[in-house]
Amino acid sequence: MKRTHTCGELKTSDIGHEVLLNGWVAKRRDLGGIIFIDIRDRYGITQLKISPEKKSVHDVALSLGNEFVISAKGKVVKRESINKNMPTGEIEVDVDSIEVLNTSEITPFVVEEDIKAADDLRLRYRYLDLRRNSLTSNLVLRSKVYQIVHKYFEKHDFVEVETPILMKSTPEGARDYLVPSRVHNGKFYALPQSPQIYKQILMVSGLDRYVQICKCFRDEDLRADRQPEFTQIDLEMSFVTQDDVFEMLEGMFFEIWKEIKGIDLKLPFRRMTYDEAMENYGTDKPDLRISGDMKIVDLSGEAAGTEFKVFLDTLNAGGTVSALKLEGKEVTRKVIDNLTEFVKKLGIGGLGYIKFTSEGVQSPLAKFMSEETMNAIKEKSRAVAGDTLFIISGERKKALTALGQLRLRLAEEFSLTDEGRFEFLWVTDFPLFQYDEEESRFVAEHHVFTMPKEEYLKFLDSRVREEVESIRANCYDLVLNGNEVTSGSIRIHKSDIQKKVFDIIGLTDEEAKQKFGFILEAFRYGAPPHGGAAVGFDRIVAILCGLRSITDTIAFPKTLKASSLMDDCPSEVAPSQLEELGVQLIKKQG
Repeated sequence: MKRTHTCGELKTSDIGHEVLLNGWVAKRRDLGGIIFIDIRDRYGITQLKISPEKKSVHDVALSLGNEFVISAKGKVVKRESINKNMPTGEIEVDVDSIEVLNTSEITPFVVEEDIKAADDLRLRYRYLDLRRNSLTSNLVLRSKVYQIVHKYFEKHDFVEVETPILMKSTPEGARDYLVPSRVHNGKFYALPQSPQIYKQILMVSGLDRYVQICKCFRDEDLRADRQPEFTQIDLEMSFVTQDDVFEMLEGMFFEIWKEIKGIDLKLPFRRMTYDEAMENYGTDKPDLRISGDMKIVDLSGEAAGTEFKVFLDTLNAGGTVSALKLEGKEVTRKVIDNLTEFVKKLGIGGLGYIKFTSEGVQSPLAKFMSEETMNAIKEKSRAVAGDTLFIISGERKKALTALGQLRLRLAEEFSLTDEGRFEFLWVTDFPLFQYDEEESRFVAEHHVFTMPKEEYLKFLDSRVREEVESIRANCYDLVLNGNEVTSGSIRIHKSDIQKKVFDIIGLTDEEAKQKFGFILEAFRYGAPPHGGAAVGFDRIVAILCGLRSITDTIAFPKTLKASSLMDDCPSEVAPSQLEELGVQLIKKQG
């Protein structure tokens, strides 16, 4: 029963050799008495041939169903009908004996690469879905990336430290997953949203280079690139600048792409400030693969010379009139109508457009503009015949964000994205705070331990909204193909600066002590300057696999409702368990 080879490695050089294969029956075909069986394991598929002359073996073969687990022994022979789509397609095994190691009931769906089962059914029977090579190869690639990361950081003298999974709840941002304590009745642990506090304390401890591939947990609404539990590469370094962190991470990405893709990434990665990203692309995670770059053009100065009331009212209110240029594409009335509906769903009143043709200009806005103004717009946008300008007006941030979404929509509509490229971009100098209108207070843009840039420290004592909002931080994201894959910062290491940040977000001394007392205490005993980052491991693997969602890079993912269909969790627990924990359930209204 011990296999001599896997089902994916036999070649013509093995012809004449006796082999023993173990695996699952992927397919059985009976052709005029000769039975052909595709035997599958995680390495591939090999065709087995059973001649009717070998009656006992033939009888066993006739009894086999899909997904039976078998062991087959025989001689490797040249295949008469070569299958160029299979790595083993030039050979087959002329079987002398078959042993059934286990039977299988009829599966809920056929295990095949071109699967036709619904997503929920696949997740319910995930162990069957994982028999497909496309999923298995994702997990194998994930494992390879693990090994590359471990070796890279070991080479650079990082210490791998496992930080606690049961920690103190410090709700600031996404919701914690809470774990009731039996021993300390009425008290709760939280599952970590990140090891942020612990890794900073490790820097205070003198472990100047820490790394961990860790599980993190956030009780938040899910999207394609989010799961309630996710994996990140977490690192922290002492006595470093932002550039040092960038250099270390760029080296890691270089090695991953070199070993997995055979690609030498161009270093250093491009950099852009948050303000530049918003001004040019309407997002803090711009996709730079879109042809023509397609930057936002500010037409506010030119629009002031029009007679169009919507533009003039917007400008008088301090808003913007800005545009995107689509180069050399035929834009139909239907496309314009669809794009107009798209921006309306983003809260924008309408979408203006100007088509530049060899005969002149086509636009409903033309009647509100002089020839001089139209020429100024054409010059500012560098438009030529065949180009179309799409114009949005409104409150500045809202209009720019809508243009950022429109840019992605245009790229999708007109196939403008080069899917074969990998475009890395550091976005730097994020705002330290943003104002939460619902709570009527400032909240941290990233997290409360982010160091302000030195030139903005003076505004930490201010309570003027414009001044506080102007504060920029030593904070950075790494964007890959429009996806945020890394987030980090240089941290606050001085107690007086940390207190000022807490004051701005409205955290009293008592609340700060209750939530973060242990790290504030640690800062009193010689905290070094330090900084780091967290890399979204699942997102990196998904991009390497060419997937838009992280679901198929995770062995046992949750659904968009944060449930596991395979093992039916979350689930109810026995009343006795709740009683022991001192927990009482209250029926949620609505």
